[in-house]
Parts: sequence; C-alpha cells; structure tokens
Amino acid sequence: MSSKTNWAGNLTYAARRIVRPESRAELAEILSGDEPLRVVGSRHSFNTISDTPGTLIATDGLPAEIEVDAAAGVVRVGGGVRYGDLARELVAQGYALPNLASLPHISVAGAIATGTHGSGDRLGALTTSVRALTILTPTGQERHFARDDPDFGGAVVHLGALGVVVQVELEIEPAYDVVQCVYDGLDLQVVADRLDEITASATSVSIFSDWGSGRAGQIWTKHRADAGESPAGELLPRLGAVLADGPRHPVPGGDARASTEQGGIAGSWADRLPHFRLEFTPSNGAELQSEYFVDRSDAPAAIAALRSLGEQIAPLLQISEIRTVRGDDLWLSPAVGRDTVAFHFTWVPDQPAVEALLRQMEAVLPASTRPHWGKLWQYEPARVTELFERWDDFAALRAECDPERKLVNDFLARLGL
Repeated sequence: MSSKTNWAGNLTYAARRIVRPESRAELAEILSGDEPLRVVGSRHSFNTISDTPGTLIATDGLPAEIEVDAAAGVVRVGGGVRYGDLARELVAQGYALPNLASLPHISVAGAIATGTHGSGDRLGALTTSVRALTILTPTGQERHFARDDPDFGGAVVHLGALGVVVQVELEIEPAYDVVQCVYDGLDLQVVADRLDEITASATSVSIFSDWGSGRAGQIWTKHRADAGESPAGELLPRLGAVLADGPRHPVPGGDARASTEQGGIAGSWADRLPHFRLEFTPSNGAELQSEYFVDRSDAPAAIAALRSLGEQIAPLLQISEIRTVRGDDLWLSPAVGRDTVAFHFTWVPDQPAVEALLRQMEAVLPASTRPHWGKLWQYEPARVTELFERWDDFAALRAECDPERKLVNDFLARLGL
C-alpha cells in the first residue's frame, strides 16, 4: 500500500500532505489550520469518503490507549487502535466484545464512523457496543458524547464529519469461546425460503455465493460455546449442505491459512468471530468492495433480484456474503430502525465495469436498500439520504461541530452536508 493510496489501491488520495499526529495537542494544532481536512484509519474505505485536496490525518500514530474499567463494564480505547490489537489485550485480561467484523485489521474509530458490522440475528453492528466517544472538533473543542446525550445517535456513525475520534468507550463482557464450522453447498432458493431458520441456527452465520451458479458455496457458522449446541449442525445437512472436509477460505482458491480456525474446535472469541487471522493479510488488496443493506422483510426479494443478474455478476465477482444485523437507533447506521440483511460483494479490480454493474443492481434491489458508506455505490445521493429520518438532525450537528466546513469534502457535499 502506497502512503497515498487506500488499502485496495483503487484510490490515490488527492491530499497535499498526510500527517500522523502522535498526541492530542499535535492533533489540535493540525485541526486549527485553514486548509481542508479528512481523517483515515486503516484506509479500508473504497470510495472518496476520506479524500481531500488538503491535509489527510492518519490516526494510527495517536496514543494506543487501552484501559479496561471492569467496574463499569467498559474498555476505553484510543482512536487509532485496531480491533485485533484491542481483542488481544481484552483476552489477556479475561474480557470480550460481543461482536467483531470479518477483518480484525480495521481501526475501531474508522469502523464505527461508517457503520461497519459483523453478523448475527441478535447482534448489532459494531457501533452498538459504543457507550461513549470523545471527538476533537475543528473548533478545538473536545466533545464527549455518552448514551444519555441527545446527540449520541448522530455522533457514533459520523462519516468523519464531526472531527477526530480520540477515545471510544466500548461495552465488554467476560471472555467466552466460539465454535466455528463451515458447510459446503446449499441451493440459493433454499437460502431465500429458509433464511430465518438458517441465520438463527448459530450465533453468527455467513452465507457465501457467486450468484452465477445458483448455489451458496459455503456457509460459515460461529456459535458461542456457552449457548449450548448449535442447531446448524442438524439444520444445514437436512437442507442439503455438507460439513466441510477441511479448512476453507471465503474466496474459492484462497489460502485457508489466512482464515480463522474451523472444524468445530472451540477457541477464543477473538480467534473465531473474524473470518481472518490478524497475523495474515487476508488478500493482496487487489479487490473492490460494495455492500447493500435491506430491510429484513425484503431479503427474499433482494436475493431474487441478484439472482436475476447472476450472469452479469459472476464474471466480476470474487465472492459475495450474506449476513444479518440487528436493528439499532443510530441516526446514520445502515441498520437504523430495522433488522437488516447485508449483501456484501468483493469484486475483481475493474472499477469501470464494477460501477456499471452496480447501476444495474441498484435498479432492481428493493427500495429499502442502503449502501455501506465506505464502499462503492452509484445511487443518487438524495435517494440515499431520504432513507435516514434523522439526516437533517445530523446535518445540524455537523454544522455545530465544524462550522467552517473544514471536514466537508466532495463526497459529503454531494450528500448535502
């Protein structure tokens, strides 16, 4: 990864300079300047949400504070800390988070800002573990947002539009073990017809497909060992899936050594909830990503719509993943106000062809569809913002935190911010 590119290499930042502050005082000085600003964490966004012609602030140099407060049931984390590093420290102290995304390499603050998630019918996005966060705004003010703050719902998924997150407070619980199993092969029509049963059969379920074969090539189930036997072991074979005969990588042909341990062997939550091991790079970055979130009731229609484009999707696709997310009340969360089914796509690195295909997909997906803020999509901005009831409230909060619009880049301006 070049110092001026994102993780995938599909975007070269227009920034005049990239800075890496190592303290809050240094960060405050940078924010006090006159030029446009944006913030990057692990650079895992695929669109221009973090781009700027001015100064790009990298958060990985900020103090890597991890402070467990057992009495309060929280961990306080510095803005640049990665989930994988946080998980290791929590394991060492006997604690856990309720959920993790598939990649442990992403930063806590960056993932929260864009509404990133894991999977599970009863599990919310990573943002729902946030109990409080502290943001240093371009006005030089430290704003602390706790759950009892009326603006808390707008400050969590904030698109980097309010300032730089310098601390996040996350809920924790006692450490637990997870059992991960992978099953091969399930008809997509069975997935559509029995989706509720399938996703309820384990703590976390991921369904992978190429959309061209009519099959779900792999089903990954992750089940808390303290929750008893996973129903997936009986349900999925009955529906036609077969327990995998060895370790799998989500992308067919990928190196399974990068994947977290499978085969029904119980292990720490930190080593099973992600799909990929922290010590491995899950891919070479030669990919693009999109993700769409639909109201759970619209999931069968979304599956049918995507199957109708299977012949167009398959040649550009490395793999697609279906996951579920519990609804929440965070203003700009992709799961706000409803239980949600997420359709993720990892594409080959042909951006013009992918973007043309996205326009076709968006034309047939249900009206409830929201895109992932940090990935590729082609919707008209007004069509997206109208799906968030508190959008105008968020715009007012943005204006309060950044009245000089230092953090408003072209991406945010197109959204009306």
